Amino acid sequence: MLGMAESGQFRLGLRLLTVLAKGPGTMHTSAAIAEELGESPVVVRRMFLLLHKAGLIEQKKGPNGGAKLMIPAKQIGVGTVYGAVSKGWLVVGDASVDGVMKKVRAEAIAAMNETTLNQVVKKLRKA
Repeated sequence: MLGMAESGQFRLGLRLLTVLAKGPGTMHTSAAIAEELGESPVVVRRMFLLLHKAGLIEQKKGPNGGAKLMIPAKQIGVGTVYGAVSKGWLVVGDASVDGVMKKVRAEAIAAMNETTLNQVVKKLRKA
């Protein structure tokens, strides 16, 4: 089971990327996204950093700055988003168990990647 903070990070990262995916060629400011998602601009900027580090978004500073997708939404797997924003996963502090859990995490991310960001956006539009 995901930790509460970790699942919140994943939820925010996925929600933020869906906003960017709806206007893929447009730079979106942290303030505008924060308002749309009901989040703090500071929290959104922190998420921008994680997503940028993972190569999912492009960031630009200045008056015409913001963030936009670096790659098309149909090429971003949900598991990739999870991996970008989560630090650890079910680490118990025992080397043998943690080794098994690392393999399980990789398999879970691969399974999650069967769903793309584009598919999530389409489901949200239908809802």
